Amino acid sequence: MLKLTQKEEEVMEKIWQLGECTPKEVQALYEEPLPLINSISNAFQALERKGYLTHRQQGRGYIYIPAVEQKAYGKSQLSSFVNKYFDNDYLSVVSEFVHEEKLSEAELMRFLADLMSNHH
Repeated sequence: MLKLTQKEEEVMEKIWQLGECTPKEVQALYEEPLPLINSISNAFQALERKGYLTHRQQGRGYIYIPAVEQKAYGKSQLSSFVNKYFDNDYLSVVSEFVHEEKLSEAELMRFLADLMSNHH
């Protein structure tokens, strides 16, 4: 999956929120001052070039459709994050969650028990 700039990711998140949409509909989701429609359109073009969007003709314009699911993008971002910041050591990520109390030991044990029962 090709890397997105911060601006492209921001636009893509709004596209996922809307589903099929136009640059104008995405622009409307921003707070004032709204970004220029040209910058939104440029992001749409970049996202389409990178394979995140596809489009179909509607009247004289286009409707854009997400070509990548948000969850698939999230998984790829998680993988590159773990690779970059945790030397690809997923166990140390889990350990960090437990240490920072984002995940309790009981939750972790329940998860492992569920995992084991589903594999047998």
